[in-house]
Order: sequence, then C-alpha cells, then structure tokens
Amino acid sequence: MRWRSVVLGLVVLRLGLHALLWLLSGLAPGLGLRFPWALPPPSRWLGRAEAESGFAPTAGRCWGPHWAALRGRNGGGGEYEQRYSGAFPGPLRAQLRDAARGMFAFGYDGYMHHAFPHDELDPIHCRGRGPDRRDPSNLNINDVLGNYSLTLIDALDTLAVMGNSSEFQKAVKLVIDTVSFDKDSTVQVFEATIRILGSLLSAHIIITDTKQPFGDMAIKDYDNELLHMARDLAVRLLPAFENTKTGIPYPRVNLKNGVPPDSNNETCTAGAGSLLVEFGMLSRLLGDSTFEWVARRAVKALWNLRSNDTGLLGNVVNIQTGHWVGKQSGLGAGSDSFYEYLLKSYILFGEKEDLEMFNDAYRSIQNHLRRGREACNEGEGDPPLYVNVNMFNGQLMNTWIDSLQAFFPGLQATKNPFYLHVGMDILESLEKYTKAKCGYATLHHVVEKSKEDRMESFFLSETCKYLYLLFDEENPVHKSGNKYLFTTEGHIVSVDKRFRDSVWQDIFPEEEEKNAPKLKPNEVKAVNLSSNCNRVPDERRYLLPLKSIYMRQIDQMVGLI
Repeated sequence: MRWRSVVLGLVVLRLGLHALLWLLSGLAPGLGLRFPWALPPPSRWLGRAEAESGFAPTAGRCWGPHWAALRGRNGGGGEYEQRYSGAFPGPLRAQLRDAARGMFAFGYDGYMHHAFPHDELDPIHCRGRGPDRRDPSNLNINDVLGNYSLTLIDALDTLAVMGNSSEFQKAVKLVIDTVSFDKDSTVQVFEATIRILGSLLSAHIIITDTKQPFGDMAIKDYDNELLHMARDLAVRLLPAFENTKTGIPYPRVNLKNGVPPDSNNETCTAGAGSLLVEFGMLSRLLGDSTFEWVARRAVKALWNLRSNDTGLLGNVVNIQTGHWVGKQSGLGAGSDSFYEYLLKSYILFGEKEDLEMFNDAYRSIQNHLRRGREACNEGEGDPPLYVNVNMFNGQLMNTWIDSLQAFFPGLQATKNPFYLHVGMDILESLEKYTKAKCGYATLHHVVEKSKEDRMESFFLSETCKYLYLLFDEENPVHKSGNKYLFTTEGHIVSVDKRFRDSVWQDIFPEEEEKNAPKLKPNEVKAVNLSSNCNRVPDERRYLLPLKSIYMRQIDQMVGLI
C-alpha cells in the first residue's frame, strides 16, 4: 500500500470520520488566537460566484475572527465542548473555503513554477523531483514517480471542482501536449492506476459532460485525447496481470518493458484488489471488456482466498501460490481500499456481486475487528474502534491503528458540525507547520514538527479538494443534482448510466467462464453481530464523539499541551 507521510496521513485520518483517530493528529490550535492567513489574491483562482460578484480578496489580508468565541456557541461545560460544539457560521465557512483554495493555489503554482515537468515539488528547495534512478530499491519514490508530470495530472479535477476553467483547460492541453507514458520507469500498478489513470478519466468525463456543472470546462477541438492516454497507460499495466497462476497481478510493471524479470511475487490486498473502479470505467467508456475483466478477476481471486472460519482476508498474498504471507486482517495499509472499492464498484456499475461481497465482508469486519460498546452512537463503555486481527482465528495481533483505517467509518454513516471544526484545525495546522517557501512539505515528525522536502501529489488531488468541498456549501458537487463518487485518490466521477450500460455480458465469455474464479458462499458463523451503528440522532449531532478527558489525553500524547 502506498506510503503516506505522517502529517498528510493524519489529515486523511481526521477527514475519515473516525472519532478515536481524528484527534491523534493533534492539530488543535489554542483558544482565542487570530491567524494571519492570506486569502488567495490572483483573480485566476476565484471561483465562479466570486468572479461574478466582483469579490476579490486582498493579497496579504490578515483574517480570522475570534475563533474561540465562535467555537463556544451552544457549547457545553468544558474546553473541548466549547471548542468543537455548536453551529458553524456561514461567513466563517466562506473564509475557510477561500483559505483552502488559496492553499491549493500556492502549492499548484509552486509546482508549476519550480517543478514541472517533473513529478513532484520539493517545496523547501523549490525544485522538481522524479524517479530515483540511482537507487531502484527506493520504492517510496519509485513506486509513485514515473517521469510523467504526476502532480499536474493528479490535480486536474481539483482545478475543475474549484471552478477554475481557464487553468483547467490550460493544464489539460499541457498534459496532452507534453506527457508520454513510453518511459523506462518501473512503477506500482496501484499507484499508477489511482493517481494517473483515475485522474485522466475524471478529467475526460468533466470535459465531455453535456451539463458542465462546474462551469465551461469544455475544450475546443477535444478529440478524447485523455481517454486515449488512459488506454495507453492501462495497456502498459496489463502485463502485470499475465503469467500469474491466481490472476492476482504483479505489484509493479515497467511502462516500456513489462514485468521486470526479478519482480516480487508478493502483493498487498489493497494494491491488487483496488483497480476495479478505474479499470471498469475505462472498459465501459471504450466498449472494451479487457480492463474490467482482469481487475474483476483479481478481486474474485482474492475473495476466494478469504478464511473459511472468519471470512477475513490477510494483507499480503503470493500471487503464484495464493498463500497468505501477511495474515493480518485490518482496515489500514495493505487492506483499506479493497473494501472501499467493493462498495464503490457497486455504486458505479450496479453489479450485484460487488454488493454481495461488500455485505459479506462488512459482516465479517463487524464480527471480528470491531471493539468497544455495543451501540456505536450511545451508551456506556469505550468508544468503538476497529483493530487488526489474525485472519484465520480473529485473535488480536497488535494494538496500533494506522491513519489509512480512517476511510472505513466514512462508509458508515455520520454528519456532525464537529467535522467543520476539525477541518478548521487542519487548515490552520497545515499553514502553521507544513508551509514552506514554494509549497507544503511533509511533516517528518508530528511532535517535533520537522519537515521533509517533499510535496506528494495527493496533497493537491485529495487534501486540498476535500477541505475545499468541506466548506463550499454551494459547490456543484453538493448542489448540481448530479451524483458523484470519489475514487480512493479523490478523483471525482459522475454516477450515471454510461457506466451501467456496459459490456458486462462479454466480460466472462462462455469459453473462459469455466476457468474464471467462482465466488465462494460465505458460510461464516456469526459471533458478535449485535452492534448497532445507526446514524447519530439529530439531538446528539452537536456532542463530541469522545469525552473531553480522552481528547485531552490524546493532545498530551502528541505534545500539544
């Protein structure tokens, strides 16, 4: 699974709606402070509503009301109740929306001025970063960076979501004119799929949408170039699915030469089983079943390797033998997006077997991974959380939880103004601790606040986009009437019949059906399915997800108080 830097992983953690984990980031400001954040000054970064109204924030303008007073409205009797409870004023949401847009603009401009056409920006030294050719074993870099202007491609749909049509059109043309995948680069199939393939497809869908909900994002004389680029990349990834006895793909592939001769036969569940959304969209847009077929075959192969006793999957598997190398079953690194994509594939494509797999997986997760009080949202006892267990017997394997587990509660239920207050903390903390000369750096140590000279592409494609949408109440994502799905890299996809009217009937032709993996029925016995995780009642929406005593302990643990 991809490596997330500590601070940005914690950002995802907080936005992932997991009550226990949100506060681990410890990104909480003191009460009563004013924050000198500059709103985004260039007119090219104004959204449609601001541009039409003539509103133009002043460069360098200090802003920030007395946040302690705002947080204290309707609060209870305690520091954290005052800070995170109560309604969130509309003007403050607007200010934070503009701050998120300004954050994206600073990072994007820094990349374009100092790093393009390289893959990433080193924001401290203001230079570009590409694959580490001197050290092929440096997978933290080489799994992601392929010498294909990664950050520009990954940021395309964020430009559209923020209503910046001129920059979106300029960026798309730049990608079409300058990017090639005919590279001697060995990359991780999962990363290339979710960052590059997903973004190309998202931008293509935005350009060709007849409704144009984000403004005029159409491009004159556009001839489906992004879709053709997506197909070219996917074809270069296909060798990963060849010559494996299970149908589970190799984790890495060289874009020019195929699977390296010394390639690892071990892959993680998320990396191999989280390709169906992007590969399925590509197949259905092209009318070519090949890409969805290989991705769906990999999902079925992993699914049939789950434990007969618990219904759980491990986190690392041998693609030739089907033997579980990593027997840890959890919702974090190595596993998270496998479950995410079971549900999202059903939402997007409407295939019932995807929902059946998700429901079976959900029951097993609730049965063996969930700990805490019986009722999620009320009652006495410890707040609920999900732990890591042995896939074969359900016994606890360790007591740590990583930030990538934060995705799972997002699939369950909840709406609470608490998240707006947390989002405000995130914006302030990113500005205070990660902003560098030319962009936003990775926070190397969450307590010491030391920086690493790297701005990963997902900062623009995910972090800034989600923060912006959190505060932009009038965004077309919320108001257009369209239904949208976010990929695991945060790329936006409209849910419509283009993906339901499919080539599904020939995905498994009759002559190949005999050899295709069959879904095993789940015969796992229920052990602990009494948990009641209904949505938070309206009368409890303004309460804290954790007691103040626990939140204070977490802040103390990470050195904030």
